Amino acid sequence: MTNNFFLDTNIVIDILLSRKPFFETSVQLFHYAEKNKVKLCISALSYWNIYYVIKKVNSRQETISIIKNLNNYLTAVDVTQKIITQSINSLFSDFEDAIQYYSALTLGNVTAIVTRNGKDFKQSDIAVMTPEQALALII
Repeated sequence: MTNNFFLDTNIVIDILLSRKPFFETSVQLFHYAEKNKVKLCISALSYWNIYYVIKKVNSRQETISIIKNLNNYLTAVDVTQKIITQSINSLFSDFEDAIQYYSALTLGNVTAIVTRNGKDFKQSDIAVMTPEQALALII
């Protein structure tokens, strides 16, 4: 059975900005996705967040190219009205984290939400893991 990981936006940004010390572990998840050993998903909302952050250090054209490349590795989950409503009415202290969580829930077969900020997902019924913990399931 393939592990299906839902990536919090911070994981993808760690990779794209080569943030130390997080880059090394997080990028390994993408290597496994390239080998079809794991499926990586993100919320469609993450693309906007990624664009916003990456555009600060790259041109629009470079940023769009980076996002196109991400599409080779990631499956985007649509953000629906139902997800927004659930997020508004949730106990999550951060609205964006609530959208991430309810987006992950729509997949139904998520092994874990992978994030560096596990405390942000205290309300989660889905397992929450660091990149290191997720890699331990693959290796």
